[in-house]
Amino acid sequence: MPVEPRPIEKVTVFGGTGFLGRRIVERLLGLGLQVRVASRSAEAGKTTASATGKLSAIKADVRDAVSVEAAIAGAQGVVNAVGLYVERGTATFQAIHVEGAGKVAAACQRQGVERLVHLSGIGADAKARSAYVRCRGEGEAAVREAFGRATILRPSVMFAGDDAFLTTLLSLVRRLPAIPLFGFGDTRLQPVYAGDVAEAAARVLTQETAPAPLYALGGPQIYSYRQLLELVMDHAGRRPRLIPLPFAIWDALALAAAVLPTPPLTEGQVALMKQDNIALPDLPGLDSLGIRPTPISAVLTRDL
Repeated sequence: MPVEPRPIEKVTVFGGTGFLGRRIVERLLGLGLQVRVASRSAEAGKTTASATGKLSAIKADVRDAVSVEAAIAGAQGVVNAVGLYVERGTATFQAIHVEGAGKVAAACQRQGVERLVHLSGIGADAKARSAYVRCRGEGEAAVREAFGRATILRPSVMFAGDDAFLTTLLSLVRRLPAIPLFGFGDTRLQPVYAGDVAEAAARVLTQETAPAPLYALGGPQIYSYRQLLELVMDHAGRRPRLIPLPFAIWDALALAAAVLPTPPLTEGQVALMKQDNIALPDLPGLDSLGIRPTPISAVLTRDL
């Protein structure tokens, strides 16, 4: 006889203190679920929400199988929202996005977790030259191999009032007389609101019907990079000059910036700007989960 799935009552969120992870935690708490935030610092997972008795924190590192097992114990749902943008020492793309993701998925399989949501990104490609993009793709494969029922979410570039994308563009527009473009600014983007991605993760975990294995999450509009900058300029009331800059120069700038403690530009960011970052129409997206995507203009008006 088939085993009835256990209801999702407790969820472990790896990376639950990050930009997207904390939004996922808040949404799950809003649904009345017990949420365990797994991060390299247990203290970082403790917020005022713990007063509800629904939130707990545990120290865990996706590179350490023992701590991963402990963090998942007793959970029916797991979210892996751990992301790495700059390699430092043993914290490499291979260690975090591939091996770490595989450890989380394998532990879910061993412990009988009902649903695993793995956060990746549009453009992930196991055959890419870029180490960041390639390891994202290899990580998806590692998750799928270890936990065949996993759901992978691939969001486009995410925005919010406290992001490192939209706020950076707005800061540049407000301060600089001229802004360099990636190439000619023709790369197409479909920015998605981080709150909508968090809602998608929550719905995949809690919906009664089995979710799809892969979702591509994009916002309601597609912009070229130039058009996106023009939208931000209209909001700021400024018109700095837009200057095309070859990708070879961006590659060199990213390489030079890699030595900084917090690089303003990374190899992975440049690689992703070399190709369109939009949701493929043949994959389910936000609409298939009943989510109406938030336009970027709404966040510009409300939060910035």
